[in-house]
Amino acid sequence: MTAPVALVTGGASGIGAEVVTALTRRGYTVGCLDRNPAPNVEHTVAVDISDADAVAAGVAELRDRLGPISAVVNSAGHYEMVPVADITAAAWRTMLRVHLGGLLNIARACLPDLLANRGTLVAVASELAVGGGDGDAHYAAAKGAVLGLVRSLAAEVADRGVRINAVAPGPTDTPLLAADNPCRAPEYLNLLPLRRLTTPREVARCVEYLVCDATFSTGEVLNVNAGAVI
Repeated sequence: MTAPVALVTGGASGIGAEVVTALTRRGYTVGCLDRNPAPNVEHTVAVDISDADAVAAGVAELRDRLGPISAVVNSAGHYEMVPVADITAAAWRTMLRVHLGGLLNIARACLPDLLANRGTLVAVASELAVGGGDGDAHYAAAKGAVLGLVRSLAAEVADRGVRINAVAPGPTDTPLLAADNPCRAPEYLNLLPLRRLTTPREVARCVEYLVCDATFSTGEVLNVNAGAVI
């Protein structure tokens, strides 16, 4: 029997890399779209997720290599902390292109396969989409828009057997969170009910659950945030 195919964006590191490991363990053949090399993934295409044409070409290449796609995880992301007054027009556009535009690009490119296979898509959002954050306005706005797209797309395709969900991690111990980020400081961690950062593996386990086991869920957001938002 041919293994089902999953596509993970941002699979070269952090949460995406752990998702690749988790879905491979569950029997998927995994392909990856990432701007950076993904040594953990045999089938990788270098793609900027914000470029719709490049995403469509990358998805087509992976489909040709691996076969029809039945699961998609959009984990590619970009993060920076900037006060509202200092957010440039270029920074605002970049944040929206990467997060909201990237999800739209990957959904459009993969939707024909997902509809044909009654597949599933999981978007990696953020607890900042729910709770906001000091210095995170453009990131939180982009991730909030991601949740709106997830819920709307879920409603659009549910009657055709396709499930669309999201995870919303809190501060997670990945390279995206710089060493001097305030979320790593003991003063912040002591405010969290669990007193620690979330790990990429924990987020990946939640993604795995939504992909493989939560056949009853669509349009949902699974919060993985050490109690940052309750």
